[in-house]
Amino acid sequence: MKELSLNEKLSRIQIEFKANKSRFNSFGKYNFRSAEDILEALKPYNEKYQVNFTITECMVESQFIQFPMLESTASINDDLDTISASAIVGVDLEQKGMQMPQKFGSASSYAKKYALGNLLLIDDTQDADASNKHEKTAPVDELKWLNKNTPEFNKAIEYLKNGGNIATIENKYKMTKVVKDELLKVK
Repeated sequence: MKELSLNEKLSRIQIEFKANKSRFNSFGKYNFRSAEDILEALKPYNEKYQVNFTITECMVESQFIQFPMLESTASINDDLDTISASAIVGVDLEQKGMQMPQKFGSASSYAKKYALGNLLLIDDTQDADASNKHEKTAPVDELKWLNKNTPEFNKAIEYLKNGGNIATIENKYKMTKVVKDELLKVK
């Protein structure tokens, strides 16, 4: 039997992979899967396909970003090749009720989950965590303006690159047609 390429192995894993939503969010009243759930569910594939999964993290630095950003990269590798996918998240330094290590840990866990989701093609639209709206949408006249070349604009671009939709941004910001057209070019 022919040895499978890493692309073929990953494709088979993406088709076969299932991770339970073993966590419960009591605030939003929904079940969700964590990065730990995904990693635990991947362990049998290491032996079955002779691959290894790894996650690396680093801080993202930019003169345009005014808050810490973490990039998490999930990789699958075998003896010959590596395939990776990343996710970038901001660290909410204003989050109430958390110590600084918890703020970074929470962002790290979220980034890992979405990097793994990107690698494994996990459809996060089926996950209530992806669509949960903890906050109310403000009336249009109370929304802030989204302007080009601002941290908020850069965050919106990253959000869209990671599979987000323009409607969510429109619920948070007012924007000119020029700004919206720039955002619609992203993908």
